[in-house]
Amino acid sequence: MKNAMFGIRVHSGWAVIACVSGDPAAPDVVDRRRIVIIDSMMQGAKQPYHFAENLGLEEAERHLQKCAAVSQRLAVQVIREMLNGVTARKYQVLGCAILLASGRELPSLQKILASHALIHTAEGEFFRKVVREACESCHIPVLGIRERELDKQTDAIFGKGAARMWQHISDLGKTVGSPWTQDEKTAALAAAVVSKTNGAGFMPLQQKLARLAALPEPARSGRHRSQRRWPLRPVRGER
Repeated sequence: MKNAMFGIRVHSGWAVIACVSGDPAAPDVVDRRRIVIIDSMMQGAKQPYHFAENLGLEEAERHLQKCAAVSQRLAVQVIREMLNGVTARKYQVLGCAILLASGRELPSLQKILASHALIHTAEGEFFRKVVREACESCHIPVLGIRERELDKQTDAIFGKGAARMWQHISDLGKTVGSPWTQDEKTAALAAAVVSKTNGAGFMPLQQKLARLAALPEPARSGRHRSQRRWPLRPVRGER
């Protein structure tokens, strides 16, 4: 099977996933999809913190928990569907790069709801957390890349070839067709960067399970926890 990598750019209620394979400096697109991770019929689902702003604290917490549960279920469903599709085509997804915002720790829910700026930040973190946990539930290791640092990382990793790589990813739209917007391009770039820098460190699921099975029970549980790689802290009030 050929190795592949997911790249994901998340928005409020939806996300774009690009699956790339081959040479990270000139990747091929295996699949790309725009996924919806909310129930459009559910009140306040697209902007859960904006909706919770007008609720009491306890009711706001219940609303966020309900939105998270629904979004989590939908995200797992669509990510597993895409994973099964590329696996059937003989590709092995080693990991996933998710684009991040600032990644700063958020305060309590009460303080978030008192600040319109924090509400916007919290909603971004909310949906990134949903997608990250959905990937992990499908046994896809996750790495985060701050989007504002993506260009700098690309230049550092690919050097003089960075410009050619950017042009290659931009031109992929001619072969894969529409849509091939900034979302798809950025997700593909993130996947290629992580594939170049961390791809060798991602262990295929079957190999991982075989290694875990060979370990004594205490070491097995400790190793499982260490497989998760994610720089963001959870948003308090969403647990």
